[in-house]
Amino acid sequence: MTQRKRQSTARQHDVTSTQEDNDVTFTQPSTSQVQRALENFTSDQVDYKTAEVVQYFLVKQQKKIPVRRADLIKNVVKEYRTVYPEIMKRATEMFEQVFGLKLVEIDTKNHVYILVNKLEAVDGCPQISLSNPKTALLFVVLGVIFMKGGVVREALIWNILKKLRVDPGEKHPEFGDVKKVITDEFVRQRYLEFVRIPHTDPIEHELRWGQRANLEVSKVKLLEFMGELHDQQPQSWSQQYRVAHSSQPSNNSNT
Repeated sequence: MTQRKRQSTARQHDVTSTQEDNDVTFTQPSTSQVQRALENFTSDQVDYKTAEVVQYFLVKQQKKIPVRRADLIKNVVKEYRTVYPEIMKRATEMFEQVFGLKLVEIDTKNHVYILVNKLEAVDGCPQISLSNPKTALLFVVLGVIFMKGGVVREALIWNILKKLRVDPGEKHPEFGDVKKVITDEFVRQRYLEFVRIPHTDPIEHELRWGQRANLEVSKVKLLEFMGELHDQQPQSWSQQYRVAHSSQPSNNSNT
């Protein structure tokens, strides 16, 4: 009996692994395939599944966690995968019309999505709110990276934070474990990239802007924030000022 149970468990594990592999290698159906598949579902069924997808994204959005297509299909879409493009089309429209959010694919190779707030904008560029203490911490880190040309060694970040009386080696009353927030939480949220520097002993890392930061953070607003932090006018950093204003998106688009 025990051996049979082990064999059954092994078979179930194989099936689960195969399903997960299928999710990872999911091929998006063509328009004609979707149209044929839609005949197997009512419009209400597709709307209900769309609502589940929207809810899944919104839950992840609360913690700024990116969504992988493979996880979305495995955990939510499931047997509706043949009409996945139609579900995503309806979900995208709902995000924009109801929630003022834009669905963005930040990784086309691994199909990873995030939601960007379209309502809070500065000069046409969405930007994150500074009302949350962790967001202020993030702005400091992004600001240092921006001011230093786009990439910095982690040691520089820790030294600057210490000058601001935020010691990464101690538990902070508002941020908690500062190093973990920066190198884990902000990285998972795609605000930062934390990359190992080759051939360093002891091991060192460098920090860069992540994909979400490039989509959500206005460099003009960030430079204003750094000016307030250092009691200087943004124009006093002439190179960064030029970069910030040249990176602003055009407002001529009607999209």
